[in-house]
Amino acid sequence: MSEIREGGGAGRKAYEGRSVIVTFEAGRCRHAAVCVHGLPEVFDPGARPWVRPDAAEAERVVEVVRRCPSGALRYALVDRAASDGGPDAAAGTGAEGKP
Repeated sequence: MSEIREGGGAGRKAYEGRSVIVTFEAGRCRHAAVCVHGLPEVFDPGARPWVRPDAAEAERVVEVVRRCPSGALRYALVDRAASDGGPDAAAGTGAEGKP
């Protein structure tokens, strides 16, 4: 897990899995619990870390993150087979892409 600072704010925490990276911005979360109810094996607020991207298939994680009504959750798909050997990512957000 790492913290990504954007615009001088509190930043987003990143939870890296083998196929998907999930980021979370606590200040933006409205606690609708769509993630927790949608994929409890990945999103467990009682555990540390509370987001475990490898606990489900990447496609399922992306599906749940996209349903986040506040946009507090975002994702990036990781392509470890990129020609430069580093991760290539396709990014997306919750709240159906709302900024």
